[in-house]
Amino acid sequence: MNGNTAKKIEFQAENNAVKNENYLDPKKWHKQDTTWALSLFGTAIGAGVLFLPINAGSGGLLSLLLITILAFPVMYYSHRALAKMIYASNSADQGITGTIREYFGNKASIIFNIVYFGSIYTIVLMYSVALTNTASSFIVHQLHMPEPPRAILSLVLVLGLIAILNFGQDITVKIMSMLVYPFIASLLFIAISLIPQWNTSMLSFSSVSTASTASTGTGYFGTILMILPIIVFSFNHSPMISSFVVKQRATYGIEATDAKCAQIQKVCYIMTFVVVMFFVWSSTLSLTPEDLKMAKEQNLSILSYLANELNSPVITIAAPIIAFVAITKSFLGHYIGAYEVMRDVIIKFGKTRGKAIEEKTVKTMILSFVVLTCWYVAYANPSILGIIDSLSGPLVAAILCLLPMYAIRKVPVLAKYRGKMSNVFVIVVGILTVLASIKSLF
Repeated sequence: MNGNTAKKIEFQAENNAVKNENYLDPKKWHKQDTTWALSLFGTAIGAGVLFLPINAGSGGLLSLLLITILAFPVMYYSHRALAKMIYASNSADQGITGTIREYFGNKASIIFNIVYFGSIYTIVLMYSVALTNTASSFIVHQLHMPEPPRAILSLVLVLGLIAILNFGQDITVKIMSMLVYPFIASLLFIAISLIPQWNTSMLSFSSVSTASTASTGTGYFGTILMILPIIVFSFNHSPMISSFVVKQRATYGIEATDAKCAQIQKVCYIMTFVVVMFFVWSSTLSLTPEDLKMAKEQNLSILSYLANELNSPVITIAAPIIAFVAITKSFLGHYIGAYEVMRDVIIKFGKTRGKAIEEKTVKTMILSFVVLTCWYVAYANPSILGIIDSLSGPLVAAILCLLPMYAIRKVPVLAKYRGKMSNVFVIVVGILTVLASIKSLF
């Protein structure tokens, strides 16, 4: 060993020692752990939970129990799998796309971007329908005014929301972030307010076969297959995982990242599970399986339906407003994500053709596409739960469940995560959720 090499190794050892001294003790719970647990908690509870009680209760007591049993493990193990995939990546700061490019190459990252865009944009379309229905229901039932023409209402809403972002995206994002915890608090408030309305109709096992057959047309096992997409969709917060992992790796070091992420995620998901399932149970217990079937047919969120049906002044006024704000927040958040993906694709496509597309042109193309597609879908009023079952849920499952398992199987640096029983569970959930999409087409 020459002198230069020895000095280099000595310098690296000293440098690593300094780095290790700067890492926080992973065995202790720190302030930043609380911050991240709350951040994940706030991100995990979105407007998707407003549709969870409808699928949860429309199959009767057993489907409600099944969702209660599956919600935590599906949420925990799927997001843990995604975190594991990102641990060893040197491109984690570039998001999931950067990790895919590093592991599988540029072509794989392009395919991923297409699937990722599909998963985001179907949600944008779904929320454009939900916003229109929420606004229309509020005008008719709470304001006691004639129902406005759907074509005009949907266009005004879509243009209004996109205009808000275009004239002040930074302030809009800040306001959206500020609304996260008030939304969660409002869900708890609604759930508690519904307690006097609880009834025993949902607790009857006789409601199972009737409700499940009515809701799916294929009996109880069809309902089981249909609840997985809504579970995967409702708790999905995969875009947050990359930045979460990068921060833990920088704070605790690569060796402690796995255990620390698991600890923080477990705390977050326990809180998420308790809040969401309390809301789901309280909502369903205040209605009947037939009511939930009607909410599904009317294509409304559970809050809008509760406001229309229950004799409670608080619920009547607060519920639709909470629903509208929550859906608006989710629409804008997913629109920003979809915009960024579309922008990158258009610019890269232009470069492959040897053309530099101006930013103004890119923006015009995207806005035209978004307005026309969202307006058309909102006017057509397809089933919101149908979109989740056939498109959004399976696409999210492909990214959240199947992609990490494939990476763990194929990428050598992830070999230590192979052979876990939780992997089998995540694969089964992913496959069944995708199969639910195929089943919904027949």
